[in-house]
Amino acid sequence: MSSKRTTLSAFAAMCAIGLLPAILPAQATGTTTFNAPYRAFANSEIGVLVSFPDGGGTAFEGAYRVSSGKFDIGFKGGIFSPGGGGSTALLIGVEGRERVLSHNEDFPLDGALIVGAGASLVSGGSALIVPVGLSLGRRIDLQDSPVSIVQYVQPTAFFIADGGGHVDFDLGLGADFRLTRRFDARLSAGIGDIQGISIGAIWVH
Repeated sequence: MSSKRTTLSAFAAMCAIGLLPAILPAQATGTTTFNAPYRAFANSEIGVLVSFPDGGGTAFEGAYRVSSGKFDIGFKGGIFSPGGGGSTALLIGVEGRERVLSHNEDFPLDGALIVGAGASLVSGGSALIVPVGLSLGRRIDLQDSPVSIVQYVQPTAFFIADGGGHVDFDLGLGADFRLTRRFDARLSAGIGDIQGISIGAIWVH
């Protein structure tokens, strides 16, 4: 119980720090969608994600993910409209997640390796994005309630090719809320080189 309280306190502190400035975009399509250390589904999930980058504009994405043992893979596609008369970008991406750590008496968190590849495609400004990260977190079951929460952090490096090449670094913060057996609400944000916030509605099977 004490380790669970410590984990919750640490996560709350990081969220408070992360939400003060702006909040962040990341992952394979350049939006603010991070991953919990383990999947919420047995076979597959499908959902809708909406992201708000710090520089303005809105991204709308559809997501589909399937499992195979400890590994699962997700596919995303959508658009990013920057507003202000800017050109709309096409977003495509794929992400893999492999469970690599399980909590024990000495370490209170579960962990998964996250690797992806994707692109933001727009005339005169396309970019290839390759994220590599480690998601660390823990599921919290609420007493006398069907609701559970997976809280997690995801330090991530982003290899970006956009006419040149550079690496961005971010600390993603996330919470997945299991509201029913079939439905999750998700929120992710972060601290780092790229900023924004993302929310999602996910149906699990």
